Amino acid sequence: MNADQFRAAAHAAIEDIISYHATLESRPVVAPVSPGYLAPQMPTSAPAAPEGWDTIRPDIESLIMPGLTHWQHPNFMAFFPSNSSYPAILGELYSAALSAPAFNWLCSPAITELETVVLDWVAKAIGLPAGFLSSGEGGGVIQGSASEAIVTVMVAARERMLRRRAEGCTEEAAEAVKDAYRGRLVALGSSQAHSSTHKGAIIAGTKFRSVTVRLEDEFAMTGEGLKAALLECKAEGLVPYYLTVSLGTTATCAVDQFAEIAEVLKEWPDVWVHVDAAYAGAALVCPEYQHFSAQFGAFDSFDFNMHKWLLTNFDASCLFIQKRSDLTSALSITPSYLRNEFSDSGLVTDYRDWQIPLGRRFRALKIWFVLRSYGLEGLRAHIRRHITLGKMFAELVESRGDLFFIITPPAFALTVLTVRPFVVMDFKGDGNLEAGNRLTKKVADIIAAKGEAFLTSSTVEGVVAIRVVAGTPAVEEHHLRRVFDLLVEAAEEVVRQERNRA
Repeated sequence: MNADQFRAAAHAAIEDIISYHATLESRPVVAPVSPGYLAPQMPTSAPAAPEGWDTIRPDIESLIMPGLTHWQHPNFMAFFPSNSSYPAILGELYSAALSAPAFNWLCSPAITELETVVLDWVAKAIGLPAGFLSSGEGGGVIQGSASEAIVTVMVAARERMLRRRAEGCTEEAAEAVKDAYRGRLVALGSSQAHSSTHKGAIIAGTKFRSVTVRLEDEFAMTGEGLKAALLECKAEGLVPYYLTVSLGTTATCAVDQFAEIAEVLKEWPDVWVHVDAAYAGAALVCPEYQHFSAQFGAFDSFDFNMHKWLLTNFDASCLFIQKRSDLTSALSITPSYLRNEFSDSGLVTDYRDWQIPLGRRFRALKIWFVLRSYGLEGLRAHIRRHITLGKMFAELVESRGDLFFIITPPAFALTVLTVRPFVVMDFKGDGNLEAGNRLTKKVADIIAAKGEAFLTSSTVEGVVAIRVVAGTPAVEEHHLRRVFDLLVEAAEEVVRQERNRA
């Protein structure tokens, strides 16, 4: 493909992208295909002769589109959103054109320095304490996902704990001390924390323990619960070295009790605390939520995904750390072929020492484009619109208290609901758990079978629930009202079936 052919193909691709977004609602939100649908429609090997773009382009619509679940669809209300926008797409276009791995400053100074600048912009925009800025000992770095960020800081936490335990020892004695402690290290997270904390502990070669949370605390980790877990670990001879606290858990968007946790950890100063705000952290761009970020000065690291709710397409996970030397001392290995006068001077940032991979893409471009194209006012309006829509939906659910029960107060445009079993069982109160779980699962199955909207169900401390999150850029009030109608229709159908069976 020469330049003229690329120009024609690129123009056609841009028009296809615009048309895709304009007609998105006419497509089924979930891919209506069966596993293995694609291979029978394709050749068994790559073509020997080159093919023109006019031959390749139609296959996007005929082969790929049928197998896509459309995350930008207004009826996509499952999981958490994965926002995209035209400025972010343009950032990816330029990044692909420049194609620089950028593992150190010398590889492309602009890539490193723009990332430092825009991550400082983001930190200020969401109200992080000054310790997370690059002007001090901290700074930000773009990771691929919140899960990747957790693994990265968990390795740093492990190495920091071992280093502190071996302080004052000779080199030989230090290794013996570290070896003695490795098998006793334990990471912690609440029972509602994302599974990446448990997975990260496996990758880091350490143990994992869960901190129990309760419905009466709205599934938030409390200081009391954390202290109990820490003491249990100590009684088992384990050494806690890492803790994930959550701003918006996956199941219910629960917010852990940060102040209580910080107070408890004054007696455990070597425990690294990481704030996982993968989805809900985007709301911190609004000043009315920054009372949360003001508390993070007591913690070591913070991460949220701009690619979830802040109009920046995947992947763009923003990790901030208060002491960057904790990362670089754990992850910096400099073979001779990576040495250069700028890195050796210590005057530049080499982001390869802030992450697990060596190479990295120019992801700062799309963040830069989004911040400039929308401005903080535009991003705040985007978040507040979804918060308002989420509250409206929750009010609709509450208006049918005969059918539904909201498990925890709606948060960050997420509503988590169950079907009340007593409408069938003639129980007083909320009925029993088994009946509620059975009815809720049936309602979720009916919604899924219809395929008009994509919702997900979850189990929260033994309770089966349906999650509805209003977070896509295209969602409007009428979409949520239609989803509510679908839920009511399904619940009433299940109730009729149960009564007839009884």
